[in-house]
Amino acid sequence: MKRIAVLTSGGDGAGLNPCIRAVVRTAIEKKVEIMGVRWGYSGLLDSDMLELNARSVGGILNKGGTFIGSARSPEFATKQGQRQALRNLNRMSIEGLIVIGGNGSLTGALELHKMGFPVVGIPATIDNDVNGTDISIGVDTTLNTILDAVDKIKDTASSHQRAFLIEVMGRDSGYLALMASIAAGAEIVLIPEVGTSMEEVVQGVDDAYVKGKSHCIIIVSEGWQPGAMALNDYLQERREKIGFDVRLTVLGHVQRGGSPTSYDRILATNLGAAAVNQLLEGPQGVMTGMIKNAPSPTPLEEAVAFQKKLNLDLYGLWKTMTL
Repeated sequence: MKRIAVLTSGGDGAGLNPCIRAVVRTAIEKKVEIMGVRWGYSGLLDSDMLELNARSVGGILNKGGTFIGSARSPEFATKQGQRQALRNLNRMSIEGLIVIGGNGSLTGALELHKMGFPVVGIPATIDNDVNGTDISIGVDTTLNTILDAVDKIKDTASSHQRAFLIEVMGRDSGYLALMASIAAGAEIVLIPEVGTSMEEVVQGVDDAYVKGKSHCIIIVSEGWQPGAMALNDYLQERREKIGFDVRLTVLGHVQRGGSPTSYDRILATNLGAAAVNQLLEGPQGVMTGMIKNAPSPTPLEEAVAFQKKLNLDLYGLWKTMTL
């Protein structure tokens, strides 16, 4: 191959820039030209690309987000959109593509692979729900951001003897909420994988109060139903029963930003370099993930076949730690 391209697609997260940097510099070391596709799959449809070199990716190792941009592209999900993308890749003399993103982005990479175009994926999603990798780019930084926020909230919660509902990201997966609850010592965790009623939450808050705790931290995944807002209203109506005043904090998109941790920088660099080698040496149509601390290929069909399930043994561990 003489020219390849890289794109970032879907939700952003820390570690994307280090990954792009690794892709670019590894390609250059292999004497291969490298193009950056701007704004994800939308850039393929619009031929919005720029040539990258070693200096293009200088100084981005510590930057959050993605300097070539990311977006969701409903048009690319159509056969017509995929054919247009393939046409533009061929027109630009691009012989291979590296896609950095989560399940939706990797599904798009699979469609291009089915059309005969050489492609390799890299898992990057803060939910850590991609099959075929132990961890995805961005997870560690997000967890550290959540932990920093929860630790600070716990300080004020103890000062005023309050219960705090803290909503974290995770529309379909409770990974972030559960891992943060273990790391932060939360009294209650609410995730979509485990059904917990609001009355059970009331009982949990009351138990913390009776035990003499000065606070009660409740970490809620955004995918848990009926949701943090409804639970906040429910607890407010039962203030006399639970003992604590209740406050709600929604962390929101602060979880996606910020400088990547050392772990995410090293993970992203490792996977970016490995993906280039995989694309050049084959076979293609795979995702390069991290399995047992080594970059390992998984066929894209397997990687996107289903959402990786949460290890509920960790839920048992959290429960033990609340005693």
